[in-house]
Amino acid sequence: MSLSPRPSRRRSAFLVALAIGGALAVIVFRRPLVGWFGGAPSNESAGPAMASPARPAPDPRGKDPGPVDHYTCAMHPSVRQAGPGTCPICGMNLVPVMRALDEQGDVVIDEGRRQLIGVRTEPVVDAPMRDTLRAVGHVTYDESALSDVNLKVRGWITKLYVNETGQRVRKGQPLFTFYSPELYNAEQDFLLGLQGAAAGDAPSKPRGLGLLARASRQRLHLLGLSDPQIDAIAQAGKPAEDLAVLSPANGFVIEKNVVEGASVDAGMRLYRIAALSTVWVDADVYEADLGHVRVGQRATVTLDYVPDRAYEAKVAYVYPYLDPTARTGRVRLELANDKLDLRPGMYASVSLFSELGTRVQVPSAAVVYTGPRRLVFVDTGGGHFRPTEVRVGAESDGMYEVLGGVSPGDRVATSGVFLIAAEARVRTAAKYWEGTGEGDAGHAPAATLASPSASPPERP
Repeated sequence: MSLSPRPSRRRSAFLVALAIGGALAVIVFRRPLVGWFGGAPSNESAGPAMASPARPAPDPRGKDPGPVDHYTCAMHPSVRQAGPGTCPICGMNLVPVMRALDEQGDVVIDEGRRQLIGVRTEPVVDAPMRDTLRAVGHVTYDESALSDVNLKVRGWITKLYVNETGQRVRKGQPLFTFYSPELYNAEQDFLLGLQGAAAGDAPSKPRGLGLLARASRQRLHLLGLSDPQIDAIAQAGKPAEDLAVLSPANGFVIEKNVVEGASVDAGMRLYRIAALSTVWVDADVYEADLGHVRVGQRATVTLDYVPDRAYEAKVAYVYPYLDPTARTGRVRLELANDKLDLRPGMYASVSLFSELGTRVQVPSAAVVYTGPRRLVFVDTGGGHFRPTEVRVGAESDGMYEVLGGVSPGDRVATSGVFLIAAEARVRTAAKYWEGTGEGDAGHAPAATLASPSASPPERP
């Protein structure tokens, strides 16, 4: 005898249990979850059909906001509904977006949200603008103030007075003495000419010198002797074995190629002397910036070892060629160096200034790059920020020249711009921001940023 119930009874019991479970599930899931977690049930939790309609807030500027275009969530702008309700993602009340604001592309930020994200504005100004080009350079010698010391005859160094590189010398100061057989013979010829002129009819000779004496004196000049040295030889009446070579200029010895007792040839460079009262700064300017550089342009030079001091200078020359490797052009500046603070070989930072005149300017922090377009968010009052396309020109000292789009006196957002642009971009067609279509900056859909004081999100 079987104890199992009949199949018909088992089927009936299963159907009854299934019906009871379905009824309980409907009751449970139709009840607001906030009630299960100890909260009071909300009418809005029952679904959009029971949600209380959100009324559009009045425009603080006293204007009629007009009809509602759609409803959205302040935390999830991608949510767009035709009617009021709650956000399906976070449960917050949807806020209305006015059709007029949607057409104008305004982003609305109430005062509480504005303080939270730190939105600040600055005015568009019409003020003098100065273009600044920055370059790296190095200090070098003034090539026009270099002097070389050499001999025109072969000889031997008998005494060296200036024997150190870097030693300071004065014009006319003896550098060394040397002996030269060729010069010694020229001195003897000069003395013989003087003696012949004195033996002849002296009054008929110019200055008591004969033709031979004049030729001999000129020869000594050509061999490098000065008039005082030649007069000293004539007064002594005998040739000098050791003749002194004098410094041709004031400055510092930057090259020394001789030692005492050395044999030197004619034309050999023995010393190079540089005057450091004036120095050059050669700066490398990028090829694209060379069109803004001209002779006479004002500049400043700063050095790493004296960063608190700026040296005033002017562009003296723009070299007519480029460095083929770095693609830079060279610009020469001339600076006075009376205190010898500027030393050849030092690296320098160069700023070249060009006065552009009065220009309409906007802070560079306000400009948003959207592909080929540039946008700013104009504060139109009442928490409304309107995206406006602008054309920009030169940039200097944190300001952009504005060629069109805004006017002096307009206020633009300069802080929190990224958040405003992100909110507008979520609601705007991608082609407008990426620059792949024919979007217009004045017709972006509106966006709304709600205050953190809005009603807290409810659990779905």
